[in-house]
This record gives sequence, structure tokens and C-alpha cells, in this order.
Amino acid sequence: MKNILIIGGTSGIGLAASRLLADSGHTIFSTYNSNEKLDSIENVSRFRLNVLEDELDFSWLPDQLDGLVYCPGAVNVGPFNRLSPQSFREDFELQVIGAIKVIQAVLARLQKSDHSSIVLFSSVAASLGFNFHSQVSTSKSALEGLAVSLAAEFAPKIRVNVIAPSITHTPLTEKFLNSAEKVRNNEKRHPLQTIGQAEDIAKSVGFLLSDDSSWVTGQVLSVDGGLSKIKL
Repeated sequence: MKNILIIGGTSGIGLAASRLLADSGHTIFSTYNSNEKLDSIENVSRFRLNVLEDELDFSWLPDQLDGLVYCPGAVNVGPFNRLSPQSFREDFELQVIGAIKVIQAVLARLQKSDHSSIVLFSSVAASLGFNFHSQVSTSKSALEGLAVSLAAEFAPKIRVNVIAPSITHTPLTEKFLNSAEKVRNNEKRHPLQTIGQAEDIAKSVGFLLSDDSSWVTGQVLSVDGGLSKIKL
């Protein structure tokens, strides 16, 4: 069984991954920032962490980690000329710099495992051009570049991969799916005619952390209902 750190593991995809991995018998160390009213889950310990702080305290972690999942993200969409440079900076700080700080802080623990794995999150918007997604695409494209570079640098001991979902039912995307019409319109955009669930993405997280993916690194796994590859 593995020791796995999930940053942002108390909501959406992070919570689904925590449950799935804990149910498989792994020991999960999950962080939250503001959501303190949490139901207990067997094999899951929770700790407050704000990745925007200058110093990150991971003294509560064991000496060895076998997996790291970085889930914090934002979906700030709008016309490019209405997005301020500061908005781009704040998004980059959360999604990219936050991931960098966490990886650097726990790297020694990951190196103590014989076969550890890092999973980051991108978006289908990093590979496809969507109106009003310039801020999302900027941060997520940077994460993909970071992942492939680290995969090369950390091989063969640590694998680094990325999951790129399309829109998924989570609290983060609720404002885009808050009516039956919005749900139907988004379903129709996908070849599989459905919107993803957090559990769908969590299963991919489980795969990339497991020994079943032991020959997979530096990859961007599209879990997007076929949107990125199939033209309707």
C-alpha cells in the first residue's frame, strides 16, 4: 500500500480521488484551505494548507511518499481584453507556482520510494482553442510543459504525468452547469454525449499512481469524452 499526498483533496476530483484510493487501502494525506467541515473517511488524514503562502509546512507527512496529486485550480473565463494581467498572475500562482512549491517541498520524500508518481491537472482547453479560455490555457499549458520536463529530470525513479479533463461535474464548474439547458448544451459538444463525473477522473488518477502505469511518464492523458480528438 502507498502513502499518497493529495493537495486539494476535499472537494471535486480531489475528494473523489481520496475516496477511491482510500477504499483501495492506501494511506491518504489530504489538504484543504478553507473547507473545514469535512466528513471523516477511513485511511484519510486532513491538514490545512494554503499553497499561496511563502513557506509550506509538511512536517506532518511521513518520511516516504509514493504519490503526489496536485488538484488546486480555477476556471476563470472571459474575453481576453477584460482579463487583467494581475488575474493571469494570480491564476498562474495558484496552478503553476503552487505545484512547483509543493513538488520541491516533498521531492526528498518521493525520492525515498522505489516507484513514486506525480499527477498534475491540465485541461482540454490547453490543446484546443476555446473562446474566452486564454487564462485557463495559459496556466494549464505551463503545467504540461513543467510535467514533461520533470518527467525527464526525475526518470527513472519518479514518474510525472498529467490528466487533461473536459468539463466535469464538480463544485468548480457548477456555475457552467446550473441549468438543464447548460447541461444539455455541454453534453452535445462531446462525442460521448455526456459530461464527466469526478469519479471518472479519479479512476485515471488511480491508474497513474498505480503499478499498472509503471511504463507511463511524461504523458498528457485526455479524459474528455472524446472532445480533444473526435470532430462531430
